[in-house]
Amino acid sequence: MIKKLKVYIADDHSLFRKAMVALIKTLPRVSEVKDAENGRELLALVKQDPPDVCVVDLQMPVMDGEETTTRILSSYPNVKVIILTMEDHEKLIIQMIERGAHAFLHKTTNPDELEKAINSVVDKDFYHNDLVASAMRRNLKDKSKAKLNEELSDREINIIKFVCDELTNKEIGEKLSLSERTIETHRSRIMEKLNLKTAIGLVKYAYEQGIVE
Repeated sequence: MIKKLKVYIADDHSLFRKAMVALIKTLPRVSEVKDAENGRELLALVKQDPPDVCVVDLQMPVMDGEETTTRILSSYPNVKVIILTMEDHEKLIIQMIERGAHAFLHKTTNPDELEKAINSVVDKDFYHNDLVASAMRRNLKDKSKAKLNEELSDREINIIKFVCDELTNKEIGEKLSLSERTIETHRSRIMEKLNLKTAIGLVKYAYEQGIVE
Protein backbone atom coordinates (compact mmCIF):
# COMPACT_ATOMS: atom_id res chain seq x y z
CA MET A 1 0.00 0.00 0.00
CA ILE A 2 1.38 3.43 -0.98
CA LYS A 3 1.93 5.75 1.96
CA LYS A 4 -0.24 8.86 2.06
CA LEU A 5 1.78 12.05 2.36
CA LYS A 6 1.59 15.20 4.44
CA VAL A 7 2.82 18.28 2.58
CA TYR A 8 3.42 21.74 4.05
CA ILE A 9 3.88 24.91 1.98
CA ALA A 10 5.56 28.20 2.92
CA ASP A 11 5.14 31.22 0.65
CA ASP A 12 4.41 34.86 1.48
CA HIS A 13 2.20 35.44 -1.56
CA SER A 14 -1.25 34.44 -0.36
CA LEU A 15 -2.87 33.91 -3.75
CA PHE A 16 -0.03 31.73 -5.01
CA ARG A 17 0.12 29.78 -1.74
CA LYS A 18 -3.60 29.06 -1.65
CA ALA A 19 -3.52 27.97 -5.29
CA MET A 20 -0.66 25.58 -4.43
CA VAL A 21 -2.64 24.18 -1.51
CA ALA A 22 -5.66 23.58 -3.72
CA LEU A 23 -3.49 21.91 -6.36
CA ILE A 24 -1.56 19.66 -4.00
CA LYS A 25 -4.78 18.52 -2.30
CA THR A 26 -5.81 16.98 -5.62
CA LEU A 27 -2.72 14.75 -5.84
CA PRO A 28 -3.59 11.08 -5.26
CA ARG A 29 -0.80 10.40 -2.75
CA VAL A 30 -1.42 13.48 -0.60
CA SER A 31 -3.68 13.19 2.43
CA GLU A 32 -3.02 16.51 4.19
CA VAL A 33 -1.78 19.98 3.25
CA LYS A 34 -0.93 22.88 5.57
CA ASP A 35 0.42 26.30 4.68
CA ALA A 36 2.41 29.13 6.24
CA GLU A 37 3.27 32.63 5.05
CA ASN A 38 6.88 32.58 6.24
CA GLY A 39 9.60 30.29 7.50
CA ARG A 40 8.93 30.92 11.16
CA GLU A 41 5.30 29.82 10.80
CA LEU A 42 6.40 26.76 8.82
CA LEU A 43 8.87 25.73 11.52
CA ALA A 44 6.10 25.95 14.12
CA LEU A 45 3.94 23.61 12.02
CA VAL A 46 6.81 21.18 11.50
CA LYS A 47 7.62 21.15 15.20
CA GLN A 48 3.99 20.37 16.04
CA ASP A 49 3.63 17.57 13.49
CA PRO A 50 6.50 16.84 11.04
CA PRO A 51 5.32 16.32 7.45
CA ASP A 52 6.77 14.17 4.71
CA VAL A 53 7.52 17.12 2.43
CA CYS A 54 7.95 20.87 2.81
CA VAL A 55 7.64 23.11 -0.25
CA VAL A 56 9.53 26.29 0.63
CA ASP A 57 9.70 29.61 -1.21
CA LEU A 58 13.28 30.86 -1.38
CA GLN A 59 12.43 34.53 -0.81
CA MET A 60 10.18 35.24 2.18
CA PRO A 61 10.06 37.88 4.92
CA VAL A 62 10.63 37.09 8.61
CA MET A 63 12.64 33.96 7.78
CA ASP A 64 13.70 33.22 4.21
CA GLY A 65 13.80 29.85 2.48
CA GLU A 66 17.52 29.38 2.96
CA GLU A 67 17.43 29.69 6.76
CA THR A 68 14.13 27.80 6.98
CA THR A 69 15.48 24.87 4.98
CA THR A 70 18.69 24.73 6.98
CA ARG A 71 16.77 24.62 10.27
CA ILE A 72 14.32 21.97 9.07
CA LEU A 73 17.04 19.69 7.73
CA SER A 74 19.18 19.99 10.86
CA SER A 75 16.31 19.19 13.25
CA TYR A 76 14.07 16.95 11.10
CA PRO A 77 16.30 14.90 8.77
CA ASN A 78 13.41 12.73 7.59
CA VAL A 79 11.52 15.71 6.16
CA LYS A 80 12.10 16.28 2.44
CA VAL A 81 12.46 19.89 1.28
CA ILE A 82 11.54 21.20 -2.17
CA ILE A 83 12.69 24.78 -2.74
CA LEU A 84 10.71 27.14 -4.98
CA THR A 85 12.54 29.94 -6.79
CA MET A 86 11.70 32.64 -9.30
CA GLU A 87 15.26 32.87 -10.61
CA ASP A 88 18.08 30.47 -11.40
CA HIS A 89 20.15 31.11 -8.29
CA GLU A 90 22.83 28.65 -9.32
CA LYS A 91 25.34 29.29 -6.54
CA LEU A 92 22.58 29.19 -3.94
CA ILE A 93 21.21 25.96 -5.43
CA ILE A 94 24.64 24.36 -5.02
CA GLN A 95 24.91 25.67 -1.47
CA MET A 96 21.48 24.31 -0.56
CA ILE A 97 22.27 20.95 -2.15
CA GLU A 98 25.33 20.77 0.07
CA ARG A 99 23.10 21.49 3.07
CA GLY A 100 20.72 18.70 2.09
CA ALA A 101 17.85 20.22 0.09
CA HIS A 102 16.14 17.53 -1.98
CA ALA A 103 14.75 19.41 -5.00
CA PHE A 104 14.39 22.78 -6.69
CA LEU A 105 11.48 23.98 -8.80
CA HIS A 106 10.91 27.20 -10.69
CA LYS A 107 7.70 28.88 -9.53
CA THR A 108 6.40 28.74 -13.09
CA THR A 109 6.67 24.94 -13.20
CA ASN A 110 3.66 22.95 -14.34
CA PRO A 111 1.50 20.85 -11.98
CA ASP A 112 2.76 17.56 -13.40
CA GLU A 113 6.34 18.39 -12.49
CA LEU A 114 5.32 19.45 -9.00
CA GLU A 115 3.63 16.09 -8.47
CA LYS A 116 6.63 14.27 -9.90
CA ALA A 117 8.99 16.18 -7.58
CA ILE A 118 6.92 15.41 -4.47
CA ASN A 119 6.78 11.71 -5.31
CA SER A 120 10.45 11.59 -6.24
CA VAL A 121 11.83 13.17 -3.06
CA VAL A 122 9.79 10.71 -1.00
CA ASP A 123 10.57 7.61 -3.07
CA LYS A 124 14.12 8.40 -4.23
CA ASP A 125 15.33 11.11 -1.81
CA PHE A 126 15.76 13.74 -4.54
CA TYR A 127 14.36 15.16 -7.75
CA HIS A 128 16.88 15.78 -10.53
CA ASN A 129 15.53 18.25 -13.09
CA ASP A 130 17.00 20.69 -15.61
CA LEU A 131 17.26 23.46 -13.01
CA VAL A 132 19.52 21.33 -10.80
CA ALA A 133 21.47 19.88 -13.74
CA SER A 134 22.18 23.35 -15.13
CA ALA A 135 23.42 24.63 -11.77
CA MET A 136 25.70 21.63 -11.39
CA ARG A 137 27.14 21.98 -14.90
CA ARG A 138 27.82 25.69 -14.46
CA ASN A 139 29.37 24.98 -11.07
CA LEU A 140 31.97 22.88 -12.90
CA LYS A 141 33.06 25.65 -15.28
CA ASP A 142 35.57 27.07 -12.83
CA LYS A 143 36.61 23.69 -11.48
CA SER A 144 38.85 20.98 -12.83
CA LYS A 145 37.37 17.56 -12.30
CA ALA A 146 38.83 15.97 -9.21
CA LYS A 147 40.40 12.52 -9.46
CA LEU A 148 37.75 9.83 -9.21
CA ASN A 149 37.68 8.26 -5.77
CA GLU A 150 39.89 5.21 -6.17
CA GLU A 151 38.07 3.38 -3.40
CA LEU A 152 34.93 3.07 -5.52
CA SER A 153 34.45 -0.21 -7.35
CA ASP A 154 33.06 -0.46 -10.88
CA ARG A 155 29.80 -1.74 -9.41
CA GLU A 156 29.56 1.22 -7.06
CA ILE A 157 30.16 3.63 -9.95
CA ASN A 158 27.39 1.90 -11.90
CA ILE A 159 25.07 2.26 -8.92
CA ILE A 160 25.86 5.98 -8.74
CA LYS A 161 24.93 6.31 -12.42
CA PHE A 162 21.62 4.53 -11.80
CA VAL A 163 20.90 6.81 -8.82
CA CYS A 164 21.49 9.81 -11.10
CA ASP A 165 18.97 8.29 -13.52
CA GLU A 166 16.47 8.36 -10.61
CA LEU A 167 16.09 4.60 -10.37
CA THR A 168 14.83 3.21 -7.08
CA ASN A 169 16.84 0.61 -5.15
CA LYS A 170 14.47 -2.06 -6.43
CA GLU A 171 14.93 -0.95 -10.05
CA ILE A 172 18.72 -0.82 -9.65
CA GLY A 173 18.64 -4.33 -8.18
CA GLU A 174 16.73 -5.59 -11.18
CA LYS A 175 19.29 -4.02 -13.53
CA LEU A 176 22.20 -5.65 -11.68
CA SER A 177 20.44 -8.92 -10.71
CA LEU A 178 20.84 -8.07 -7.02
CA SER A 179 18.34 -7.81 -4.18
CA GLU A 180 16.93 -4.48 -3.07
CA ARG A 181 18.57 -4.97 0.33
CA THR A 182 21.97 -5.52 -1.32
CA ILE A 183 21.59 -2.26 -3.24
CA GLU A 184 20.67 -0.47 0.00
CA THR A 185 23.88 -1.83 1.56
CA HIS A 186 25.96 -0.73 -1.44
CA ARG A 187 24.46 2.77 -1.33
CA SER A 188 25.13 3.10 2.39
CA ARG A 189 28.77 2.13 1.84
CA ILE A 190 29.10 4.58 -1.05
CA MET A 191 27.71 7.42 1.06
CA GLU A 192 30.04 6.51 3.90
CA LYS A 193 33.10 6.35 1.62
CA LEU A 194 32.31 9.74 0.13
CA ASN A 195 31.17 11.31 3.41
CA LEU A 196 27.82 12.28 1.89
CA LYS A 197 24.43 12.50 3.58
CA THR A 198 21.89 12.85 0.78
CA ALA A 199 21.19 11.39 -2.64
CA ILE A 200 21.25 14.80 -4.28
CA GLY A 201 24.71 15.29 -2.77
CA LEU A 202 25.69 12.07 -4.51
CA VAL A 203 24.38 13.47 -7.80
CA LYS A 204 26.49 16.60 -7.28
CA TYR A 205 29.54 14.40 -6.65
CA ALA A 206 28.81 12.47 -9.86
CA TYR A 207 28.81 15.68 -11.88
CA GLU A 208 32.03 16.90 -10.29
CA GLN A 209 33.76 13.59 -10.95
CA GLY A 210 32.53 13.25 -14.52
CA ILE A 211 30.56 10.08 -13.74
CA VAL A 212 27.61 11.78 -15.45
CA GLU A 213 27.67 14.68 -17.91
